[in-house]
Amino acid sequence: MELTKLINSVHAIQVAGEVERKDISTICCDSRAITKGCVFVAIKGLASDGHDFVLDAISKGATVVVLDKNCFPEEIFLHRNVTKILVVNSRIALAELSHSFYKEPSNRLALIGITGTNGKTTTAWLIQHILRFANHKTGLMGTIANYIDEEVIPSKLTTPESNDLCELLYDMVRKDCSHAVMEVSSHSLALDRVYGLNYKTAIFTNLTIDHLDFHGTIENYRDAKKKLFDNLKETSSAIVNIDDSNWNEIVKDTKAKVYTYGTSEDADFRIENLRCELSGSEFSIRHNEEFYSIQVSLSGAFNASNITAAFAACLLEGIDPMVIIEALKVTRQTPGRFEMYTENEKSVIVDYAHTPDSLEKTLNNIKEIVKDTRPIITVFGCGGNRDKSKRPMMGKIASELSSEVIVTSDNPRNEDAEQIISEIVKGIENSNFKIIVNRREAIAEAVTSSPANAVILIAGKGHEDYQIIGNEKTHFSDKEEALSHLRENVVI
Repeated sequence: MELTKLINSVHAIQVAGEVERKDISTICCDSRAITKGCVFVAIKGLASDGHDFVLDAISKGATVVVLDKNCFPEEIFLHRNVTKILVVNSRIALAELSHSFYKEPSNRLALIGITGTNGKTTTAWLIQHILRFANHKTGLMGTIANYIDEEVIPSKLTTPESNDLCELLYDMVRKDCSHAVMEVSSHSLALDRVYGLNYKTAIFTNLTIDHLDFHGTIENYRDAKKKLFDNLKETSSAIVNIDDSNWNEIVKDTKAKVYTYGTSEDADFRIENLRCELSGSEFSIRHNEEFYSIQVSLSGAFNASNITAAFAACLLEGIDPMVIIEALKVTRQTPGRFEMYTENEKSVIVDYAHTPDSLEKTLNNIKEIVKDTRPIITVFGCGGNRDKSKRPMMGKIASELSSEVIVTSDNPRNEDAEQIISEIVKGIENSNFKIIVNRREAIAEAVTSSPANAVILIAGKGHEDYQIIGNEKTHFSDKEEALSHLRENVVI
């Protein structure tokens, strides 16, 4: 694309250098990925500032540099025949340039975004499954992986930077996808990664304590989620969980038509007559005085909520409700989300629960199903370099709702694993816990030493297949470790 066309998409304070006769090869915000003819946008990241790499980007072949700090003399750019564009906000400029360069892909897809503390991955997974079952070629962007129909693309961030995001959406358009479903993280909203995207539907699942290391306060965290709904158009739909006390605040400034879901009598999509087993759930969704019977291999009230959000989104998208119901009957387990494996009477559940709320809901779901007939063994830890306030809270929840707790390491990163564990243990008031720092040994102990009818919850990592200790990332899978200790003939 010619720079003369691209430059009109960004709100520039100053442009220095030649603009005519420049062809742009790509948009980039990582100086390590610079190619000749690239536009390098200097953004301030969480660990480094792109402005520190401007000279490196120029030496590698960037022909245009966009920055929001006027920290270099123009001679540096003019001498190298590099165009300098000064803007108010580099992150917004990155999004604007990317939308234009990739031909505004969100306007060419039915884009569905899901935000909330918990449930984003499962809800997105379900919507993609239903749409594909209804013969719509669909893309998915999220925590587990990115998909273009059946093609799997590894995922580094829940929501990519805006240039990578627009490129992925553009690839979906080129490969004839009609829909795209994406998890929208609070980080991406606060950092303008999704700035300017045209969402046809946005879903709010819930809000509980998480990411306060980044947002500072729960109010800031909520307001980041709210940005998704503030920017919806009048033609869009906002689907919100009426059972969460934040729902009204989330949509109070939206222009979109608001639909609610949940167990409340006032819900537009109401959950009724819920019955759960470890292997699945049955319930009804009441909408406009119609009742829809749901049978699905996902268990728990929290999953009934996710399923209802997915049902609402797909119904509003024009999918026949009977098709949605049939799709839900054959949906497979979301990787790492209440993913259950059983041998004889012993069950292992691998779940991503890494917040106080998600851990509490998962354990309460198990307790509600098994009553007092089976012991519940919980293995969990907390990640390093993340919100510390939740550690004692999760220790207290695990201890109160489990027969036994094994506190172990998660991804300690650059923190000491034993120190993290000590902060978890501060919240435990019972004596029903033990500490096994090595996660592999903790899982082995839970699976091999528990009673024959135990339910073992391994929480915190879910689908993740790695462990980060210090700066080293090595392969580690809770699922693989658990299955290796179950005897033969595992029922999957």
